[in-house]
Amino acid sequence: MAAAVVVHVSSMVRRRTSIRTLKTRFRSRVTPNRGRAPGLALAMLLLSACAGSPVAEQEPGDTGALLLTNARLIDLSGEAPRIEEPAFLLVRGGEIAAIGDATSNFTADEIIDLEGRTVTPGLVDMHVHVWDEAELNAYLSYGVTTVRNLSGMPFHLKLQDEIARGERLGPRLLTSGPILNSAGANQQPNHQLVETADEARAAVAWQADAGFTRLKVYSNLSRDAYEAALDEARLLGMAVTGHSPEGVRGPGVPESEPFDIAFGEIIDDGFETLEHVETMVWHGLRGRKDEAAARTLARRLAEAGVAVTPTRVAHHNLLRMAETGGAAADRDGMNLLNPFVQALEADVKTYWAAADARPIAEEDALQARMTKILAEEGVMLVAGSDAGIFINAPGQSLGDELRLLVVAGLTPYQALQAATWNAAVVLGESDDNGCIEAGCAADLAVYSCDPLADIDCAASVSGVVRAGEWLGPERLQGLRRAAAQHDVERTQANLFEGLEAQGTPIPNF
Repeated sequence: MAAAVVVHVSSMVRRRTSIRTLKTRFRSRVTPNRGRAPGLALAMLLLSACAGSPVAEQEPGDTGALLLTNARLIDLSGEAPRIEEPAFLLVRGGEIAAIGDATSNFTADEIIDLEGRTVTPGLVDMHVHVWDEAELNAYLSYGVTTVRNLSGMPFHLKLQDEIARGERLGPRLLTSGPILNSAGANQQPNHQLVETADEARAAVAWQADAGFTRLKVYSNLSRDAYEAALDEARLLGMAVTGHSPEGVRGPGVPESEPFDIAFGEIIDDGFETLEHVETMVWHGLRGRKDEAAARTLARRLAEAGVAVTPTRVAHHNLLRMAETGGAAADRDGMNLLNPFVQALEADVKTYWAAADARPIAEEDALQARMTKILAEEGVMLVAGSDAGIFINAPGQSLGDELRLLVVAGLTPYQALQAATWNAAVVLGESDDNGCIEAGCAADLAVYSCDPLADIDCAASVSGVVRAGEWLGPERLQGLRRAAAQHDVERTQANLFEGLEAQGTPIPNF
């Protein structure tokens, strides 16, 4: 380790003022902070900041691990950005220890002069599908420091623990259990299928016992299975997320007959998030272009404190395939997609490559409009890309999602908030994540451009801090290369292990 270097920076640590109204809205359905208690030195810094008095300079030998100098910090926790520059940011023990300017003493083993580059909290992708460990490198290489995997298998729990213990470099990994569904139009080979209340309770109990802490429910769940699964998840303290269950889909649904489970029935069920604005349009609006109904629905979601992950990029990529006759599947970044999964989805890609683009474009515009209405009516939006399937490349697709949120009518600031602060609020982690303050996790994204001026900048990180470790341009390029080195046999083993564990017959691929 290099010798410690002393740099003069400011003697004040800022105290974060968060959006109390947002935290209050979600307080009833999020878990309390489970972060580590601050060490004595950090506690003294925080107490001093709260009292409004200067922070004492570090004692000789009190060495910080990393110091970022001459940074442009963007705080995303308020209704408008708060920018501080030039700022000096000290990281120790995986946390931000202090922030200041060039007037007081901090010590550091590693010093990075950012030369005015912009720093935001690391990005959070709230909807991904991880099939193999190689893909984790792609997320980090794009500045994504947390991912929420929504189709869990046993190997995810192993990766999650290795990353949390610092034994493996990767984005922080949160994962649901296997997707819980009933037989129907939207069932897939990797779903854990249940039909009765008893089957649903047993499946949820198995997931909890395996170590999964959140449950993902899906569209075809029957009423009995859904209600039992929801009840069991509450008893076991599992967060619930996913598609809005529709029940059994009979003839004429939804054009002439209503859904078996009305969308309004699930709004107050305490979802961590509802996934896909496409689901809002299909299930909530029954596919109809009805502005008044859309606003009414959005207000109900806002009043209930339900967050939504729009995943605009997931549907928009269907349009890209149709408009390009399939050429979108060969664009830059597609080497980051797992080839085993791509082979399984070959027929799906062929179908959309030959589809008529006109009705898809109309639906895409309707979903963009619904996204804007959700934001206007106060629904908390979080950013998710549905990466790992179809042509949604890990890491890259979150940048696409942020751009599409802006195309829909959000500001770049709102889009960045969806991928940082909003995610932390929804996950019950806003004291530790999604922030740039003393005591916040040292998960940061660094940009040579300004993402507030051009949202495309968010897809072009020039540096990342993950759990306090600096990853410069060369490291990021190495991670991107590593992400393209897939292990097909390991991927197949991951999937087969998952199917066997959840009791799903292994299909003949």
